[in-house]
Amino acid sequence: MSTTFRRAIACTAAVVALAGAGTGVAQAEGSLGSAGSSGSVDLLPSGSAGMLPSSGSAALPSTTAITNAVLSTVGGCQTPVPELIRLCSETQTLISEPPLMLKLNPFGTHIVVLGAGLFPNGTIRPVLDSRLQAARALAVMFPTAPIIVSGGVPQSGRTEAQAMFDWLTASGIPAQRIIREGTSRSTVENAANTNRILADRGATGAVVVTSPDHLRRALIDFRNAVGGRIPVDGVISAG
Repeated sequence: MSTTFRRAIACTAAVVALAGAGTGVAQAEGSLGSAGSSGSVDLLPSGSAGMLPSSGSAALPSTTAITNAVLSTVGGCQTPVPELIRLCSETQTLISEPPLMLKLNPFGTHIVVLGAGLFPNGTIRPVLDSRLQAARALAVMFPTAPIIVSGGVPQSGRTEAQAMFDWLTASGIPAQRIIREGTSRSTVENAANTNRILADRGATGAVVVTSPDHLRRALIDFRNAVGGRIPVDGVISAG
């Protein structure tokens, strides 16, 4: 294991210990959001502290979400080094909880939904419906976050991206929030093609939504595609 990765794990462990030691997120929110008289470093942009859940809120992030946030940034996953990306991504615990980057920056963070193949008549399979349900929940929770639907492989003249766009708009998500990427035929292509969109739009981060058995591989592909330019985290659907 490299020295960089050991340091990343040590950093993650320190944050987790802080979160579980009783000081919790409420105190972390105060120390992260302001420099204070002690001269502590302001780690969040001005005004960001107000985006964090308030003390006592049911929306307080779990220790796992905090750990994933560290891994996705300073913890080793945001790097151009493929081996570090693989090691870091294998360390991450996959959860359905919204990543902290959406809470800290719900404007620049993009929700990315990956296609899962359509029925021959162009309708959505149950596995893709589950991904869309998870993506819609995030979209409702964070109404300023843009959404990218990624997937080609058309059936009856309809791409996965178009089917996902139709599903989301029918469920009440405004069409202007959704960007269609309808040429990808694999997860690697999802990552490469979506990365170009993220770069063109100046995205500050990406949250990949896909199935539990697909997310880890997708995170590795997306993190390799962005090459450390922005953090990438993920959310698992129900199935």
